[in-house]
Amino acid sequence: MKNLLNTISFPSDVRQLQPEQLPQLAKELREFIIDIVATKEGHLGASLGVVELTIALHYLFNTPKDLLVWDVGHQAYGHKILTGRKEVFHTNRQLNGIAGFPNRNESEYDAFGVGHSSTSISATLGMAIASALKGETEKQHIAVIGDASIASGMAFEALNHAGVSDTNLLIILNDNAIGIDPSVGALKEYLTKVKTDKRLAVQNNIIKALNFDYSGPIDGHNFKELIAELTRLKSVKGPKFLHIITTKGKGLPQAEKDQVTYHAPGKFDKISGDVLPKVESEFTKYQDVFGKTIVELAKKNDNIVGITPAMLTGSSLKLMLQEFPNRTFDVGIAEQHAVTLSAGMATEGLVPFCNIYSTFLQRAYDQIIHDVALQNLPVIFCLDRAGLVGQDGATHHGVYDIAYLRCIPNLIVFAPRNEIELRNIMYTAQLGLKNPIAIRYPRGKGNIANWQQPFQKIEIGTGVCLKEGKSLAVLSIGTMSDNVSKAILKLNNTIEVSHCDMRFIKPLDVKLLHTIFKKYKTIITVEDGTVKGGFGSGILEFASENNYSNTIKLLGVPDMFIEHGTVEELQEICGLDVNSIQEEIEGLLK
Repeated sequence: MKNLLNTISFPSDVRQLQPEQLPQLAKELREFIIDIVATKEGHLGASLGVVELTIALHYLFNTPKDLLVWDVGHQAYGHKILTGRKEVFHTNRQLNGIAGFPNRNESEYDAFGVGHSSTSISATLGMAIASALKGETEKQHIAVIGDASIASGMAFEALNHAGVSDTNLLIILNDNAIGIDPSVGALKEYLTKVKTDKRLAVQNNIIKALNFDYSGPIDGHNFKELIAELTRLKSVKGPKFLHIITTKGKGLPQAEKDQVTYHAPGKFDKISGDVLPKVESEFTKYQDVFGKTIVELAKKNDNIVGITPAMLTGSSLKLMLQEFPNRTFDVGIAEQHAVTLSAGMATEGLVPFCNIYSTFLQRAYDQIIHDVALQNLPVIFCLDRAGLVGQDGATHHGVYDIAYLRCIPNLIVFAPRNEIELRNIMYTAQLGLKNPIAIRYPRGKGNIANWQQPFQKIEIGTGVCLKEGKSLAVLSIGTMSDNVSKAILKLNNTIEVSHCDMRFIKPLDVKLLHTIFKKYKTIITVEDGTVKGGFGSGILEFASENNYSNTIKLLGVPDMFIEHGTVEELQEICGLDVNSIQEEIEGLLK
């Protein structure tokens, strides 16, 4: 049988096929995705689940003139392959390769850049309103959103507006009951009931009540149903909503069975589907240091609660869920709610550990300021994935948290240099702080095998000197300490260089800083956050306030969006790798 995918470069080629050929194309597209992702890694399950939908949309709609927006973008691999990127798909998520998410700079078929959830309906509605204002009445606007994303506040806000907009908008709910972890909440329970009792789609329908033309639920893997319903909806005026049921990981039995693991499984055997064993390490992921430590603390402190917005697995808060299900709260993709929920808990004497990825905490900025810091409520923010995260790229790097948190009154900001420091600051925080605290730590493993040491209290606002020197001091924050220590060891003249781990970005250790500024003529700051407004900026402010005229050099993430690549590659681009730090020190010593 002729390979159809070999004949497809763009959607115009898909439109030349007969309807009865589409199942074969779907089979080949699945095999192509599995073949590449098995060795190159990436997001697997979501893209396998929407293969039929992807083909049907490009078959029936005139993309890129008709605008197609994918929510989050985990599921857009098939879309990328059918829109001119098949030959370069093997470079997905690699340095200088194509992005892991839709990206407007990459293709005209990527109508909107995504990476964070629940933006698709707002963006697509904006496009539909623009088309209406321009008189482009035949233009179609399609948003594909999952059942986890649609439960987010931003998606609800957009639905509320879209229902009274009278625009040519089609929202497709890709309902597979799972995001990264299983979906949660009342809306998810409603959607589950609709699947089992379709009469509910007619009675008390929440989407119909918002003025949408609702249809479904239909089988998202059945081309006949998909084509028929999408063809009908093309001619329906006003806001439309199509509910489709899919299976995440469709076509790979293991991915269908274990949807959490196969969301992004790493390398796996493309024939058997088995995830390949990773090289055993004596070191522990920072997320697991958090997960194991909060369980240990919660056993001794009944007031401790854990909160996460849909990141139970990614944050390792699932460990607490297993031990203390009544004290662990997955609130769905709802960062704003997670923060204010934590604030409410804190008012009543609970000790909330609110675990949110650094890049997602950006979405709850008002809540941090207005609901937590202004009222000085002792919420403990644990910011996983701080710094450069690697192949997820610009949408996911946690490089802004230092700058956006440092300016907030009452808020303590801490960065542990290793697993023991993370453990000890968590212990310190739950003893009872008078202020909220943000603890930022990176993705990946630490470098201490025996990190489960007896707890020690950390004095707030204190740094530590790791090495004494004569003429130059390096001030580092967090795990950047490791690169600095390695860079100093490579110097010909290590005796000249001092190294201090400041630990606290706020409050700064003023006593230690006065000692450093009086003793060392030259100072280098090193951070894995944006150099604009970050930790180094705080050191410059200290120097200005105290009339110091030392030479100060700031190393950090430059004022540009850093794309995807390994953390090591991206550190090199930012000048934060061991060799770059060594060269900076040597240049200033001369």
